[in-house]
Amino acid sequence: MAAAAKLLGISRCLLASSRLRVPAARTVLGQSSRCLGLRHFRWFSSEDKVTVKFINRDGDTLVAEGKVGESLLDVVVGKNLDIDGFGACEGTLACSTCHLIFEDHVFEQLEPITDEEMDMLDLAYGLTDTSRLGCQICLKKSMNGIMVKVPDSVADVRQAVDMGKNS
Repeated sequence: MAAAAKLLGISRCLLASSRLRVPAARTVLGQSSRCLGLRHFRWFSSEDKVTVKFINRDGDTLVAEGKVGESLLDVVVGKNLDIDGFGACEGTLACSTCHLIFEDHVFEQLEPITDEEMDMLDLAYGLTDTSRLGCQICLKKSMNGIMVKVPDSVADVRQAVDMGKNS
């Protein structure tokens, strides 16, 4: 389904002003994506961009800029950030490789978690009270400057071994 979404130019996240819900996303993509948006339309200005700081497993800070409405997974993939194993299922809610840990004040502002996301988070290593999947978190202007932590290790069904700090 992710390939079909790419062919259609459809992102996983809604534009901030839209109100489509998960059932509409399932109808269009046939997957349980949290939200749905249009990636290739060019009506964004520099004011519609959000800066995100990712603290990688090795402690390095990776800074990237994404558009309002993109998912954190889209930002990592689109900016080709060096985060091992991140987004193995391409945002189809079939893995937990885009597991991120949020600061308390940011976590409290996120949209409610779905049952599907909770099921995948149950498989994640290093789960915390402020853990979420990056494929399900859509950027909002109010998130500008947030810092998210990549857990020390990741569960990746493509490999039999853990891809942690020592990989």
